[in-house]
Amino acid sequence: MDTKLTLKLDKAVIEKAKKYAASNKRSLSRLIEAYLKSLTSENTENGQKKEEFEISPFVKSLALGTQIPNDIDTKSDYHDFLNRKYK
Repeated sequence: MDTKLTLKLDKAVIEKAKKYAASNKRSLSRLIEAYLKSLTSENTENGQKKEEFEISPFVKSLALGTQIPNDIDTKSDYHDFLNRKYK
């Protein structure tokens, strides 16, 4: 069942994405759907997610960001940083 989704994106990005989708004979909606499926897919092959299309290394780096520990005291760490910086 298809459901409508409204997104706000940069106009230039949308235009480039439309051209990319057209050159690959796909609709922009299906292109976005395939990307979201690849992000949320549980299907794996050799321990890696199956991807319908290649995702750039930059986008992968955003998705694979480092985890911040739950027990970190950011106020104290920032205070210590400032003390060291301005001594």
